[in-house]
Amino acid sequence: MRIVFMGSPQFSVPSLEQLIINHYNVVAVYTQPDRPSGRGRGLAVSPVKNAALQWGLPVIQRESLRSEEALAQMAAIKPDIIIICAFGQVLTQALLDIPPRQCLNVHFSLLPRHRGASPVASAILAGDEFTGVSIQLVRAKLDTGPVLAGAAVPISPLDNTGSLTEKLSIVGAHLLQEALIGWINDTIKPIAQDETKATYFGQVRKEEGEIDWKLPAVEIWRRVRAHYPWPGCYTYLKGKLLKINQAAVLTGSGIMEAGRVVSLPGKEGTIGVVAGDGILQVLNMQYAGKKAMTAAEFLRGQRDFLGTKLPN
Repeated sequence: MRIVFMGSPQFSVPSLEQLIINHYNVVAVYTQPDRPSGRGRGLAVSPVKNAALQWGLPVIQRESLRSEEALAQMAAIKPDIIIICAFGQVLTQALLDIPPRQCLNVHFSLLPRHRGASPVASAILAGDEFTGVSIQLVRAKLDTGPVLAGAAVPISPLDNTGSLTEKLSIVGAHLLQEALIGWINDTIKPIAQDETKATYFGQVRKEEGEIDWKLPAVEIWRRVRAHYPWPGCYTYLKGKLLKINQAAVLTGSGIMEAGRVVSLPGKEGTIGVVAGDGILQVLNMQYAGKKAMTAAEFLRGQRDFLGTKLPN
């Protein structure tokens, strides 16, 4: 069974390495081209490329797989099956038709809920108690293919997109093994998704991280978690961008206006911000480009912060 793997970020690596460890014949690894990164704008390679090279696998990087040349290259590799985990490109029907055993995708939600590019963030934003991983057959329309296997994962109140994605990447790597064995041996049947239960969430945009303090505290809290580590949730203090990395929800706000910074009764060195409903307790924060600090550490350097009105 000749397998082509397609993936790019760190959370794709466990799925690739499980294939290798279980002695599957991975004949090529496709990943996104090296990109300029950091202040020096040097080229950064994807985590999947790093892993593939360490395992001695051939790596292919293309800006697009739509050209005749790209399709011919894939056809020449003669994959029996293609496995995808956060590759970063939408595949054409012409490419999907190449492998006789089709293309399998590792998707980080319980389909049909949370289709799209940001399923982990969307589950946190929705306040879901559970999310999970689905192994599905790929179709030209994004995330609509039938499902081979699924596994549920609880969402902790302490989870953010980074921590939850890490959990899902491990679950997904093991679930892929189960689904792949069943698919190769024809012991599992694909189950069509219920379109009436489908939800969709697109790519998170940087501007979505700006906090509107008129929103309920619970919604801001979910956004803080959903947007960490990227793009981060932020507000402005004295014209400087101030990131909120970790927070908690408290009830009650009295008659104070949304965005007012307050101390919390009986809790020295704490920071609360009045929201549209409730108070957001800020636990960890940082100015852009500076180190992260606890609330107590921040207050030691910004004693006039309490009582400040943050912009809505």
